[in-house]
Amino acid sequence: MRRRLHNTPVLLAACMLLAIWPATASAHDASSWGGLFRSRDGGVTWFQANQGRLVAGALAIAVDPTDPNHLLLGTDAGLLTSHNGGLDWQAAAGLPGAAVLAVAFDDAGRRQLAATDAGVFTSEDGSLWRAAGVPSGGVPARALVVGRRPGQVYLIGSHGLFRSDDWTASWTPLDAGLPREPVLGLAAVDDQVLICLVDGQVWLSDDAGRTWRLGAGGLPQGQLQMLAAQDTGVWAAGADRLFRSEDRGRTWRSVGQPLPDAHTDIRGVLESSDATRLLVSTHRGVYTSVDGGATWSAVTDNLPGHIEAGPLVRDPLESRTVYIGFALTPYDEQWRRALDGGSTASRLGLADLVGAAAFLLLLAIGGGVALHWLARRREPRAAALLP
Repeated sequence: MRRRLHNTPVLLAACMLLAIWPATASAHDASSWGGLFRSRDGGVTWFQANQGRLVAGALAIAVDPTDPNHLLLGTDAGLLTSHNGGLDWQAAAGLPGAAVLAVAFDDAGRRQLAATDAGVFTSEDGSLWRAAGVPSGGVPARALVVGRRPGQVYLIGSHGLFRSDDWTASWTPLDAGLPREPVLGLAAVDDQVLICLVDGQVWLSDDAGRTWRLGAGGLPQGQLQMLAAQDTGVWAAGADRLFRSEDRGRTWRSVGQPLPDAHTDIRGVLESSDATRLLVSTHRGVYTSVDGGATWSAVTDNLPGHIEAGPLVRDPLESRTVYIGFALTPYDEQWRRALDGGSTASRLGLADLVGAAAFLLLLAIGGGVALHWLARRREPRAAALLP
């Protein structure tokens, strides 16, 4: 017993060293947490919208176009739904897969889609989910884009672009004539004009995706990161700045000045109805401008700091209500994990496992020492009570 106690300090010191030994991590600074945040005033003030639910990564957001209180939130641990504007959340049951990479409502708000690392699934009521027949190259999905016609939805897959005109019952490939690199973004301007983002460049189609041509100049070729269609036009982003087209992608102009921090990956953009306020989600958080992009400032009040901001969504019925998601693990890394079919646990390195084991051993040794100390304290008392 004495020998074991004599070696205890050495074991404790060794376990503490292993437990705190730095390991390589693929996530951002974990001093701040991820999750969903909402603004009711167009992005001026923000509040957490997933109270009571611990969310490390908010990967996708959808708002029912007929009911602003009905929300879908795709996270790195599954799908959450809310029917009261985010006051309460319920985990969707029976949805295969772990990370939910994309979510969508149809234009009537009756049907829902969720793309996980296991496939694409559809539901009529949000409680019963069935697998959609996805073509080869469609999983894992990068995005789901609802089209202009009823039942129309576009799927940006891992290796292909597809359209369904019957809400996932059948699919038409649209990537013939595009480069072989993956499609990273799509703007469905109408049922004929499509704009997509491939290998950092914009491609245009005027015939619903049957043929494609390389977009016009005025854009930083090979550097674009984001593409989205909004009421104010089609937006693209790259090289630390924003670009907008008001003629369906035929010509583009830069908007405002570049963001203040160089080499910033832009994920999303929203513009106010009067074109003065801009919101931009990036891998460095959120930036805003109140003068059309002439000047920029980082938004830090009530928002996480030093972690990625990703999906940026406006309520289709209440234009001043905006949602934004944050994730501890970078969004590109989340998608690569889904592509590789690996879980977070499968990506733990040797240093992570050794550190965890050392921490558990440290707890066990500490508990043993405490019990031994208590036993030694009780021995004199028990002896004193003996007749």
